[in-house]
Amino acid sequence: MSEYINVAVDAMGGDNAPAEVVKGAVEAVTESNKVKVFLVGREADVKAQLGRYDVPAGQIEIVDAPEVIETAEPPVEAIRSKKDSSIVKGMKLVKEGTCDAFVSAGSTGAVLVGGQILVGRIKGIQRAPLAPVIPTTSGVALLIDCGANVDARPSHLVQFARMGSIYMEHIMGVKNPRVGIVNIGAEEEKGNALVKETFPLLKACDDINFIGSVEARDIPSGGADVVVCEAFVGNVILKMYEGVGGALIQEVKKGMLSTLRSKIGALLVKPALKETLKAFDLEQYGGAPLLGLNGLVVKTHGSSKAVEVKNSILQCIAFKEQKINDRIREQIV
Repeated sequence: MSEYINVAVDAMGGDNAPAEVVKGAVEAVTESNKVKVFLVGREADVKAQLGRYDVPAGQIEIVDAPEVIETAEPPVEAIRSKKDSSIVKGMKLVKEGTCDAFVSAGSTGAVLVGGQILVGRIKGIQRAPLAPVIPTTSGVALLIDCGANVDARPSHLVQFARMGSIYMEHIMGVKNPRVGIVNIGAEEEKGNALVKETFPLLKACDDINFIGSVEARDIPSGGADVVVCEAFVGNVILKMYEGVGGALIQEVKKGMLSTLRSKIGALLVKPALKETLKAFDLEQYGGAPLLGLNGLVVKTHGSSKAVEVKNSILQCIAFKEQKINDRIREQIV
């Protein structure tokens, strides 16, 4: 294939780098001949890991980046001072047009700051939100924002809703996605000042399918396709989602192994249960895109294993093919 969708990947970011990152990159290019991965990191370390695999010719390239931005470092200072870090060099590949996207499991703060400073927002976009896909009993929903803008204004949330609708329709295939704003009740008059001020603005938007308020308890059952909130609330929802999911899985396993009868029953239900639990595994959905930038930036969990890295790379293909940034420019700006 002569023309690839080029994805820069932070080979040094995350708890399991570079081994799991390199493995995920190899799995991505093995699965799709549409993508080329630029592994950005310490060349010797990346080469050592890459040498363990048979890689499709021409689909992986190493970009040497001797510096690493650590999680505890102040993001702005790190972005400015560590010009040879994997995050900075990876984002510069996007800024200069060499790559279409950047994927990182590294410092969230550095990725958010780098996205704004280095890649830059689309002209007219006020804030760039992090928007992960989360599983529900009826499919998936987009949680926007989950960590980028803790002091958002009503106009920001309106743009989040419109960008989220574009993403859900053209990436996830949800026609006329239902947009809900996170609230403490269904009534329009409820909520804090931000929600009360944002509600009528969303209601007046004729280019989104606004259904009103959605309570946190309704999110797992698919109460809305696009769940709009500011980043503080969104991050709490996401972390609670992850924590409760993990706790429930542990308790189910504990219960199934508690007696001989339950162990026999576990053997019978294991295939169906495994398939069901897989649908609620956040790793299956890749990372959270930072929407509204001039290029795609995807943030994955710091604890990402190869499967999440792979899926984060592959989601960049659909983003490019569906021309999401062009649609944002046409429909929002």
